[in-house]
Amino acid sequence: MKAHSSAQLSALTRLFSAAVFREMAKKGQSGLFRCLLGQTDLIEHLDQSATVGDTFDSAFDILKIVGHRDEYIYRAAITQKVLMGTHSLRTASMLNEFRIGSCKADLVILNGTATVYEIKSERDSLARLVNQVENYKRVFATVNVIASEGHIQSVLDIIPKDVGVLCLSKRYRITSVREAENCPSRICPVAVFESLRMAESIAVLQAMGIEVPEVPNTQKHAAMRDLFAKVDPVLLHVEMVRTLKQTRNLAPLSDLVDRLPKSLQAAALSMPVHRSEHSRLIDATATPLRVAMTWN
Repeated sequence: MKAHSSAQLSALTRLFSAAVFREMAKKGQSGLFRCLLGQTDLIEHLDQSATVGDTFDSAFDILKIVGHRDEYIYRAAITQKVLMGTHSLRTASMLNEFRIGSCKADLVILNGTATVYEIKSERDSLARLVNQVENYKRVFATVNVIASEGHIQSVLDIIPKDVGVLCLSKRYRITSVREAENCPSRICPVAVFESLRMAESIAVLQAMGIEVPEVPNTQKHAAMRDLFAKVDPVLLHVEMVRTLKQTRNLAPLSDLVDRLPKSLQAAALSMPVHRSEHSRLIDATATPLRVAMTWN
């Protein structure tokens, strides 16, 4: 395998950025894609009939090698192997960078329960990990850390035994090192409230048969917080999952995801674009690479 310079790897990584993805969706082309590709030698190794989609897949194959991986590679692994491998977009949903207290959960999958995945790639420090998992346990029944082989022992040493540990192997497979405990009884209802949108909080309470008081907007947050503080954590978790699966439903993206190159499926599920832009995005990825090299 040919060695790549740090500048080339940086350019390959940025191909999967929101800036490139959204530019293709908005304009049907991306000058940034062309510019970044010019900073790599990828074009020299691609077939003359290659498309933009083939180019993304080839870049992804380089980035998923151990030592090159960033957060997007891990996000793609969970998307492909868990969300769309074990579940489907019809039965499960996914939250990206979901805020909990001072932390943002990398990725949450909602199926029968809510499972959070904290990504620790080769490029990441473990300095904040203990605080992150403690925050996540206040909102989600199941907490997992997914890391590279080099991080696994350190992760096992510092996080509680009820937190699962997954490894993204050299062969790009997800293996379970330690199973997570599913424990909805430990969640903190107030922390759940602080993480939801107001409309979602109201829907959760109504589903639990709790009347939402008619109060001025200036008093609504405090009144809702008080109501959440009194609810049963286990029942709350059930309704939170049910509500979020409806409000953050990904099923409408099924057709888009099916028509994009595999390497961009995680981007489609984490970088929302307007439905009216879907066809432009699909057309952009089907563009012959020789044409894409004239994009501006």
